[in-house]
Parts: sequence; C-alpha cells; structure tokens
Amino acid sequence: MRNPIHPELVVVGTYPDEFAANLAKTALEAAGIEAMVRNDSASQYPAVLGFELLVTSDDAAQAREILSGS
Repeated sequence: MRNPIHPELVVVGTYPDEFAANLAKTALEAAGIEAMVRNDSASQYPAVLGFELLVTSDDAAQAREILSGS
C-alpha cells in the first residue's frame, strides 16, 4: 500500500559534483517534477560517491526521459 504522505523516492541520476546535480534538478523542476539532491558522504569532501538525484517513483520514468534528452 502506498503512503501518499511519504512517497517512495528513487535515484534517477548520480553526478560527480553538486553543481551538475542541481542543474539536472532544475531541469526536472522546470518540467513540473519535484526532485531532491542527496549526498550520503556529506562528511567527506570532495564527495566520494557523488550526488544522487531523487524523485518519487511515480515520476521516475518521466524524469529519466527528461534527463536523457529524449
């Protein structure tokens, strides 16, 4: 059962730096898709794992299409 208050988040992209991740986030938001950037290695600089771009599972397919430039 889905929880509308806390929808499932999925990673739709991983970026080497925060600027690139935020640029992709802006593209999704311009298309009406809410997104967030996560850095699990926030205590390490520079980020070892990169920055992940997350959207709800309902928006994942459309987000991936936008990010791929299709």
